[in-house]
Amino acid sequence: MPQGALAVFFFFCRREILSRIESVILRIVESLSKNEAPVLELSNRSSWSNVDFDSGVGLQMSSGHSVTTVKSNCLASVTKFAQILKILSVIYRLVQSNSYATKRDVYYNNTQLFGSQRSVDTIVDDISCMLKVSRRALHVMATSKGLIAGDLCYLEEDGTRIDCRSSSAVNIVSSAKFVMIVEKDATFQTLLNDDFCRKLSPCIMITGKGVPDVNSRLMVKKLWDTLQIPIFALVDADPHGFEIMCIYKYGSVAMSFEAHSLTVPSVMWLGLLPSDLQRLMVPKRSLLPLTRRDENKLNSLLKRPYFASQPQWQKEMELMQQNKVKAEIQSLADIAPDFLTSIYLPNKLRYGGWL
Repeated sequence: MPQGALAVFFFFCRREILSRIESVILRIVESLSKNEAPVLELSNRSSWSNVDFDSGVGLQMSSGHSVTTVKSNCLASVTKFAQILKILSVIYRLVQSNSYATKRDVYYNNTQLFGSQRSVDTIVDDISCMLKVSRRALHVMATSKGLIAGDLCYLEEDGTRIDCRSSSAVNIVSSAKFVMIVEKDATFQTLLNDDFCRKLSPCIMITGKGVPDVNSRLMVKKLWDTLQIPIFALVDADPHGFEIMCIYKYGSVAMSFEAHSLTVPSVMWLGLLPSDLQRLMVPKRSLLPLTRRDENKLNSLLKRPYFASQPQWQKEMELMQQNKVKAEIQSLADIAPDFLTSIYLPNKLRYGGWL
């Protein structure tokens, strides 16, 4: 797209967002003019009954989803009503001036009103869903916590060139053969220290340091859309790790309204598989018993709609349920210090073994 046309396109998008905010305010003013207490309707982003599952997209908000009402004349919701209006006003000014702020900036601008950072985070997502636009389009950004390394060089929106390799050479188009999502920062750092990216070059590694933030998910989505190469997930053999992998692949209920821009259904489960624990004879001292919380999470996961299209996943999760044990990726070091980097991952990636 020519630069002039691109500028017009972004201006139109900004104008549309401003128009949608103005429509919300107009409805409030109209209610006041009729001596009625204004209300705001927000999509219910916490109920599984509000989402549909499509194996090609993931979890997406259903067209007939239920809503929650935030009333201005109700003691239980008047504060949230005020918080939403405040953040709408902040977003309006940011979009109008084509400037950006972080959610942390928004919170510290009025800590007394918002009470906690979590309130701001939730409301920004609620507004994104209400206006039917991506959070990035609201010009309110999240502070990234993820890390990325490997054969990749890219340009940020402001023109900053980011080289994810240790060398000084620049390669605008990545030649990576695969992307590997790593659940934990500790495992990510271990792989970096063991020179994994060079040993299995060319590749890209990314971690969201646990449950991924939106920026980490957007990066994985961008890598898939741009490179169209295999994407693997390396997570702990426990219910928590499995759920993290599912968030990258199929999304979450809370962000189901943005499924098309966040989910990557092509993600494959590389490990650590529950069946790997038996196959590799991981020492018993490295295995941990499932806690009551783990068992509840596992039972909840097994009820999710993914398994209808993933029978091998179900077998793995049922095996975990049967054996009542879990294991961290680091447990492979009890077989041999370099087992993960020198044996487990190279063999899996070269000969298969993912689901």
